[in-house]
Amino acid sequence: MIASSIVCGGCGAEVPPSEPYPFRCPRAGELPGNDHVLRRVLDPGAVAFPDGPADETFVHYRHLLHPYHLGIAAGMDDAELAGILRRLDHSVARVAGRGFLPTPFETAPPLAARIGLGGDLFVKDETQNVSGSHKARHLFGVLFHLEVMERLGLVAMPAPPLAIASCGNAALAAAVVASAAGRGLQVFVPTDASPVVLRRLTELGADVVVCERDPAVPGDPTYHRLLRALDEGAIPFTCQGNLNGLAIEGGETLGWEMASSLAASGRSIEHVVVQVGGGALASAVAQSLREAADLSALRGMPAVHTVQTEGAAPLQRAYERVVALLPATPTYDDITTALATAASRRSEFMWPWEEPPHSVAHGILDDETYDWLAVVEAMLRTGGRSVVVSEDELVEANRAAVEATGVDVDETGSAGLAGLIQLVRGGAISGGESAAVLFTGVRR
Repeated sequence: MIASSIVCGGCGAEVPPSEPYPFRCPRAGELPGNDHVLRRVLDPGAVAFPDGPADETFVHYRHLLHPYHLGIAAGMDDAELAGILRRLDHSVARVAGRGFLPTPFETAPPLAARIGLGGDLFVKDETQNVSGSHKARHLFGVLFHLEVMERLGLVAMPAPPLAIASCGNAALAAAVVASAAGRGLQVFVPTDASPVVLRRLTELGADVVVCERDPAVPGDPTYHRLLRALDEGAIPFTCQGNLNGLAIEGGETLGWEMASSLAASGRSIEHVVVQVGGGALASAVAQSLREAADLSALRGMPAVHTVQTEGAAPLQRAYERVVALLPATPTYDDITTALATAASRRSEFMWPWEEPPHSVAHGILDDETYDWLAVVEAMLRTGGRSVVVSEDELVEANRAAVEATGVDVDETGSAGLAGLIQLVRGGAISGGESAAVLFTGVRR
């Protein structure tokens, strides 16, 4: 028995355990109008949430990972699988200067007072993670899967190149992880990518391709070029869940660390506010906290709120369209029916943002929220909201974040705080309620 499965959230198709690359829904070609994003589904009766604080993140949470379950089912033992994770983690540390260790998740009383939050404000500081953001978590999970499949002899060698579309943190994370594993990587970047980022990508051995936007073609040009590379045989080494559903699982380690920390302190959170670009982070956080709650490691599921910028808010548009399908006081079944309708008619709910997106929070300017369905579901199931913030709000939040905590987070990384401030000022979060935000990227 395998303790997890890979299932399409849009059409329900399940990927066979024998499939070495369970990245995209096998029925996507049959049902082109559906939203096809694969999700890893845990069997809560077959796994247990690990006790105690994590030291080596991926080793600590390995029993929750799909590649681990596949390896065990195929005859590998725990020591062998833990050894793969340690070897890869040590290689990452040699390239990046640190491996995957738990990042700080602590209360920030000065920041809470500054924004008018009466309860505890927890900050998850991902600026201290590998390559300075949360992105490497997602990709390390994918790398673990590739290594297990190759160890089992289920894929042809030599391995195909990896490929990603990104303008910053995701590209750097991919380059670090790929370099650590000795794998080739293609990176598709926009014309306004930071010279600092481009220089570091080249130092890490990535093949960098600059992609110009065609006014006649809607959507992100780097994403279109990535799709071409995948058609040519590259492996999606990306944080976009629609292209690689397993990228969500690696990102779940962030939420599991939060749950472990809360369990150790006997505390809880009532709200979590997450910034959204492509949606993988919000999807991973929501799924990991739900799993932690289902496995009794977390005392209840917090409301999940999301934040986008006025420069590009496709998630807000989709959220409002799904809400329009619901009665004033929806039941669980009402939400299920509305989500199924949206999943079967994707183009009516999610499509590329019409104008070229611009914002100081450039890292969340995806033309589409690729993991939108899972994120909308998380908001509806938990009573969360979709928030859109202005440039002034982003700048104000970043200033407050840096001055009150001393964390050198950039405007993208503190965008969740901008959403929290708006929710507090609007009365959606009030009294002594507690909340958590994620500082997801260091200033470069």
